[in-house]
Amino acid sequence: MDFKLTEKQQQFREEVRDFLKAEMARGIYPFGSIHLAGALSREFSKEVSRKGWIGLAWPKEHGGQGLGYTDRIIMLEEMFRVAAPMAYHYMGDRQVGPGLIHFGSDFLKREFLPKILNADACFALLFSEPEAGSDLANCKTTAVEEGDHFIINGQKIWTSGGHYAECGWVLARTNFDPSISKYNSFSEIIVDMKSPGVTIRPIINIVGAHSFNEVFFDNVKVGKGYLVGKKDNGFRQIMTNLDYERAGIDRLMQNYRVKEVLLEYVKTNKRNGRPLSGDTLIRDTVAKIEVEYEVARLFVYYVASLLDQGKIPSFEAAMGKTICTLFEAKLADVATTLMGLPGLLMPGSPEALFDGVVCESYLWSPSYTLQGGTVEVLKNIIAQRGLKIGGK
Repeated sequence: MDFKLTEKQQQFREEVRDFLKAEMARGIYPFGSIHLAGALSREFSKEVSRKGWIGLAWPKEHGGQGLGYTDRIIMLEEMFRVAAPMAYHYMGDRQVGPGLIHFGSDFLKREFLPKILNADACFALLFSEPEAGSDLANCKTTAVEEGDHFIINGQKIWTSGGHYAECGWVLARTNFDPSISKYNSFSEIIVDMKSPGVTIRPIINIVGAHSFNEVFFDNVKVGKGYLVGKKDNGFRQIMTNLDYERAGIDRLMQNYRVKEVLLEYVKTNKRNGRPLSGDTLIRDTVAKIEVEYEVARLFVYYVASLLDQGKIPSFEAAMGKTICTLFEAKLADVATTLMGLPGLLMPGSPEALFDGVVCESYLWSPSYTLQGGTVEVLKNIIAQRGLKIGGK
């Protein structure tokens, strides 16, 4: 593969950089968060929408720009470089929109695609449950047909953004025939998160942040028109959906700032009277970090090129996410090791290095290899789909 960008793509990168410089200079949006898609700012998402950058790679007939996934990665790389606040529109742009384009009815496309494109609807993904994380087919939430509606009951957990999302993309069991494979028993349904019977409880993580939630459904009534795709085909649809999640650059760059501050720290600090940059072991460690980052980055562009060719990169996306999340966890570990105790001070501590971003990243790091599929699950996907070994 030729990784060289076209002149038009290079110009687009500069356009995105100029836009972000201007928005950062205004000082009104919360840049800098190392959470997955940055901080929440509907106003910033509106600015991105006005540029036409939400749905950048969606087909024009569905309101998108019809550009390639490589163009989208270029834009996102620059957004993540400055930790732009994309949380409001990110799930809709990354997963929900492509899912609706592939599987949604004409009604759902008319109802939600324009709202996503205009930053008028924020989505949360409600897949995981207390007993169904990696084993998603063990999902217990039910959606029972009753006339023209589904009645949903159950519990979801680790729901990112569930406390501010207006819409939920829910996986629920719709077929209760014990003779039917569990993989043919689930459906995807869009739920109004303000519906009667929806209860959202915060999960405060080790960093002290409210990012995740528990969501409870108690006889929640949803019209059958909000069924995504075919009834009982939800598990297969969700596997395609997860390929889009795993194919992005977000799994590599959500703590990009840590890489930057690590380089700055090594260049500007001394230990035992000697510059850290003069220590051959430290130089070797930091150089390896940079090499691993660039390898992972280029692999993301390779996966984007497969999408541009109309291919669904199932095992390639799993490879990309595995490479990227293992790198992120390693980066956090290396940074805290080299910076010592000052690097372990939390944000807000007077002596914290770089506003505590290294400590924050280190505390987040165990989750990097869990979100969107654990490394163990992804390695199974690589073995079965890519290498054709093991499984059925």
